[in-house]
Amino acid sequence: MAAIKRALLSVSSKVGIVGLARELQEMGVEIISTGGTEKRLKEEGVEVTPISEVTGFPEMLGGRVKTLHPHIHGGLLADRGNPGHMQEMEEMGIKPIDLVVVNLYPFEETVAKPETSLEEAVEQIDIGGVTLIRAAAKNFAGVAIVTNPKRYSSLLLEMRREGGGLSEGTRRTLAEEAFRHTSAYDTAIYAYLSKSPEEFPDTLNMVFKKKSDLRYGENPHQQGALYQEIGAKSSSLVFAEQLHGKELSFNNMLDLDAAWALSKEFGSPAVVMMKHNNPCGVAEAEDLAGAYRSAFECDPVSAFGSVMAFNRPIDEETAGLINSIFVEVVIAPGFSDSALDILTGKEDIRLLRLPVETESSSKLMDLKRVEGGLLVQDYDRGDEPWSKMSFIAEREPDEEQRQDLIFAWKVAQYVKSNAIVLVKGRATVGIGAGQMSRVDSAYIAVRKAGEKSKGSVCASDAFFPFADAVIVTADAGVEAYIQPGGSVRDEEIFEEIKKRNLVMVLTGKRHFRH
Repeated sequence: MAAIKRALLSVSSKVGIVGLARELQEMGVEIISTGGTEKRLKEEGVEVTPISEVTGFPEMLGGRVKTLHPHIHGGLLADRGNPGHMQEMEEMGIKPIDLVVVNLYPFEETVAKPETSLEEAVEQIDIGGVTLIRAAAKNFAGVAIVTNPKRYSSLLLEMRREGGGLSEGTRRTLAEEAFRHTSAYDTAIYAYLSKSPEEFPDTLNMVFKKKSDLRYGENPHQQGALYQEIGAKSSSLVFAEQLHGKELSFNNMLDLDAAWALSKEFGSPAVVMMKHNNPCGVAEAEDLAGAYRSAFECDPVSAFGSVMAFNRPIDEETAGLINSIFVEVVIAPGFSDSALDILTGKEDIRLLRLPVETESSSKLMDLKRVEGGLLVQDYDRGDEPWSKMSFIAEREPDEEQRQDLIFAWKVAQYVKSNAIVLVKGRATVGIGAGQMSRVDSAYIAVRKAGEKSKGSVCASDAFFPFADAVIVTADAGVEAYIQPGGSVRDEEIFEEIKKRNLVMVLTGKRHFRH
C-alpha cells in the first residue's frame, strides 16, 4: 500500500484536528487546508498549504466556493492505476491528494433551534464538503476519506504500523461511513425544506442515528438498539434523560412510548400504568398521589412490574407510593429532591425525565415493519370534539358521566383491540384488551372490575358487532357507553340501550390499535 503524502483537512468541528495534523506532519504528510481550519492549524504552529495556493484562486462568495476546482478534484478522482489519468494529471500540473478529512456544516444542529431563519438554514447547506467526501469516497481505491473525528486515533495507528499507508479494507470502510454521513446529511436538509411534503412519496427516504444500545431485544436472546429519527422533536421519548437504574430493554421502550403518550392526553394530574403494551391502570385526579391510588386500584396484580408514566413532576408522597411495589420504569417531567432520594434507593427501578409537550407539530409518520417492507400511516389522533358526537334515544349523559366517557374514550385508544374499558370517577376499573372477539374483552373487563362495574361507563374502541358485549356489561352495572357506531346491527344494539334506559354516545370514529 502506498504511503499517504498529501492530505486535505477542512472541518466544521475542530475536535481533535490539531493533534491529527501534527501527527500527519511528523510523518511527512503535506497538509492542505481551508478557511477556519487553516487558521486554527496555523495558530497551533502546524505548517499548512492554503487551498488558494493549490487552486490559484482565492476563496470566493463568502466562502461558498473554495474547494470546487480541478486541482482539488482532479487530485482526488484520478485513478492511480490508469496511466492515462496520471499522464493527464502531470500535464495539467495536478498533484494527487491521498487523504481527505472533512466534516460538514452543522445543519441539523442549526435547524433544531426554533429561532433559526430559512436564510440561516440555507447557509448551513454544505456544498464543497459534500463534494469532497463523495469524490474521495468514490475513489477509495487510492484515497482515504475520514468524516468522523473518532476515527483519528485508529487512522494514525494504522499509518504508523503500515509505513504511512492505509489498507484497502480500511479505505473501503471509511468510504462506506462517508456515504452514510452524506446520506444522513441530505435527508436532514430534505426533512427541513419539505414543509408541505407528499403524504406518501414514491420513494421514502428516512435516516435514523443510533441513540443507545438496549439491554436486550423483545426477548433476552435478542439484541436491540434505540435509533433516533432525523427530525424528531426534542420532546420525543428518544430524548428522555435517564436519571437512575440499569439500561432499558426493547419492551421497556415500547411500554414507555405508549404510557407516555397516553399520560399526555390528560389536562389534570394523571398516572398511567402500562403492562405488555396495554394500560392496566389509568386515573386522573386533583393531585398525583390521588391519581396513583386510583390507577393502582384498577389492577394491583398487573401493576406489579409495570411501566408508569406521570404527566406531573413526582412529589414525595407519590414517590412513597411507587416505592411500595416493584416497578420497572417511571417516566415523568421531573422529580422533587425528596422523591429522587426515595426512588433512587431502589436498584431495580429506572427513572426517566422528559418535559411534557402536547402539541403535535411533527411530520413524522407511524411505521410498522412487515417482511420485506414497511407499513406507513399518519398517527391516530383522538381529536373528536364532544360537540360532534351524537346520542341514542332521548337520554344524554350527566356531567359526571360525560367526564368519565371522555376519559374512557382516551384510554381505549391506547388499548390493544378489541378494547373494552370501564371507567368510574375518571379512573379505569376494568380493562379488556387484545381479544379476538369483543364480547371476550367485555367479560375480562367486567371480571377485573367486579363490584366497581356498577355505575361505571364503558368505551369500546370500535363498534359493537352484536349486542352481546352490551348485555354482558349492562348486566354488570354499566350505565353509559361510548363507541363509534356503524355496525349492521346498530338498531339491535340501540334497542337494548333504550330498553334498559342507558346512555350511548356515538363518536363516528374508531381507534384500532394492533
